[in-house]
Amino acid sequence: MTFQTIRSAFFFTIYISITSFSFGQIKVLDKLEVLYDQGHYKMVLNRANRLLDQPDYDFSYKPSFYKSLALFQLADKGLWGLMNKDAYQEARGLLVTVASSPEGMKVFNTHLNHVVQLKRDLVARSLSLKASGNIEKFDELSQILIGVFDKVPDMDEKFAPRPTVEEAPIKENAKSKTLREEVVSYAKTQLGVPYKWAGTNSEGFDCSGFTTFVMKRFDVDIDRRAEEQYNKSTKIKEKNAQKGDFVFFNNGSGISHVGIIVSEKGQPLTMIHSSSSKGIIITNIEESEYWLKRIYSFGTYIKAD
Repeated sequence: MTFQTIRSAFFFTIYISITSFSFGQIKVLDKLEVLYDQGHYKMVLNRANRLLDQPDYDFSYKPSFYKSLALFQLADKGLWGLMNKDAYQEARGLLVTVASSPEGMKVFNTHLNHVVQLKRDLVARSLSLKASGNIEKFDELSQILIGVFDKVPDMDEKFAPRPTVEEAPIKENAKSKTLREEVVSYAKTQLGVPYKWAGTNSEGFDCSGFTTFVMKRFDVDIDRRAEEQYNKSTKIKEKNAQKGDFVFFNNGSGISHVGIIVSEKGQPLTMIHSSSSKGIIITNIEESEYWLKRIYSFGTYIKAD
């Protein structure tokens, strides 16, 4: 046997080994999808955890992706849900990580059908949580839907019609105008602060924790929950909304999000808010179909004394 023959046989063997190993990896990853389709969420979670412990699978975001989906499905389910109270936040963190990289987004988009179906399930679950009186979990899930699933297509989703607003004449003076500028200016000092469920300080905010924090700086005490902030605010018409006012959103199950308007009256509607995927950011509402569809009402806590 010549040296060239031996050399060719050696490299052929190496090629076959690598190809077989790669094919084996793909089969293992595809198994996660099959098990998820069949509703075996605990099996998906266990297999994903094992794969995440193996450096050989560091190239793929698929274990993290399906672990996230399995956690979302298992949260609030029986004894498992009771014993894993942080499941929603762990699932949120994993899905945000997957969606934050180009390779992860390829996995996300390839399996978008699963994400769309999951979003539908979570919206239905949020309605059930609210109906059963589990307001804390309802608020937590609503925040996740707003921040993480905002660009996921809707599946037969219905939104609440906007209420009719009977508004008294708007009065402004130098003091109220100055307060509006100061509220927006102070809110912007928190840009980049991360999202944190139930967070109420500069270590991390959720949406209503942020509005509470900002207004407290100006000795304006408001309720902690977004729905209560809506209920107790002075309602205003959209055309009169301006800097420092609040904009409230409804995803079909009640007030699910709140932001502070930073745009001038008559300018494209823009808010600063706590997104559960990006933390404190500024968003042009009029450039987002997601936010536009969910606008519910406007309110204010700024008064001309």
